[in-house]
Amino acid sequence: MFLNKRKAIFLISVSALIFILTINQLKSQTIKIVDGDTIHLNGEKIRFTGIDTPELKQSCLKEGIKVFCGITAKQILIDKIGNNNVECISEGKDQYKRTLAECFVNNESLSSYLVKSGYAFAYRRYSKKFVRDEDYARINKIGMWSMEFDYPWDYRKSKKN
Repeated sequence: MFLNKRKAIFLISVSALIFILTINQLKSQTIKIVDGDTIHLNGEKIRFTGIDTPELKQSCLKEGIKVFCGITAKQILIDKIGNNNVECISEGKDQYKRTLAECFVNNESLSSYLVKSGYAFAYRRYSKKFVRDEDYARINKIGMWSMEFDYPWDYRKSKKN
């Protein structure tokens, strides 16, 4: 009888622990997608490291037709995140006080996903991490690589002048 009580107490303890851990994992997140490489996660502004996406007002040309590639990059990120939780690994802050991070959904890097989809570029000025993903998209003419476009950094520079 004593052994059965010990087993029962053990099982109840394990069940309670699993319940508590599950509740902690189900914490809700507030996510706002600002553009293709910036999100607000629980009120914190996060800029994805190692990539650059087109600006929201930036357009590309596909077979002579104007495509709003900045809006498309944002939509790809919205679709990828869906109702999933986002986990980010912080790499510090930038000059604008944004958190610099690589973020993941279901253990998949959002940065890598965006670059492979052809709507983000490896930001070689800061990192070489996503160059292979960019090569894949470029070689296969995926996303913006099938269009005429300006790199986001060139687009921003042209708008300053």
